[in-house]
Amino acid sequence: MDHEQAFVLLPGYLDQELSLSESLEFERHLADCERCQRAYAQQREVSMQLKQADLRVDAPADLARRIKAALPGQPSRWQRLVERFGWRSGGGSWNWAPVGAMAMSVVALTWSVGLYLSVPSSETRLTDELVNSHIRSLQFDHLSDVISTDKHTVKPWFDGKLDYAPPVVDLAQQGYPLIGGRLDYLDGRPVAVMVYRYKLHPINLYVWPGNDAGATPRIGERQGYHFVHWSANGMNYWAITDAGDAELNGFIADLRAHPAS
Repeated sequence: MDHEQAFVLLPGYLDQELSLSESLEFERHLADCERCQRAYAQQREVSMQLKQADLRVDAPADLARRIKAALPGQPSRWQRLVERFGWRSGGGSWNWAPVGAMAMSVVALTWSVGLYLSVPSSETRLTDELVNSHIRSLQFDHLSDVISTDKHTVKPWFDGKLDYAPPVVDLAQQGYPLIGGRLDYLDGRPVAVMVYRYKLHPINLYVWPGNDAGATPRIGERQGYHFVHWSANGMNYWAITDAGDAELNGFIADLRAHPAS
């Protein structure tokens, strides 16, 4: 995939309208292309900012007064009612065209409001990204780029591939052995993924810099997968697995109790 193809697919990827194969092809290009990563981050930021309520600016009082003074005199309520519903004073008949136009305007406004309210929040979009990434790693047998149970092998593997050093914790004694790590793309940037296992259940742990998730872990469920996210020591953590919430709670407790995390 070249830049031109990636730019064409970018809006559809942001809106989660691409097929699975298109998404995978786009993400492969995105992982190795700084130019497209910047374009993706910029468009994602613009999309998030447009949803913020503080974009509205109240007009200065003086400007409002001058605009109001420049307007023609206000008609009476009866005149406004007659004009709105199209009464023709000469022929004494109704003109139904304005009524139809008004009805169409109401329908259009209702549809626009519904469309705006249906736009997912940034956290919902991030959760969708997480679940899709987890499913892809299972479907395409791509859990790990580096396969190792040794944190001293997994942690150095990320050197030079990311602009930060992710903490890598060994939890084998607690029943959650480390089995490897990989690079992925989440929240508009490359991220580190440490892969653990509970019995036959893989656990993907995504880690990247930031303090957006809050200090207290919040557990949820989507499409049969349990996920949780929190922040600590300047890092965001998201974990997801098909194991039960009790097993995920145990993993979180052991991970957070480790001094390296």
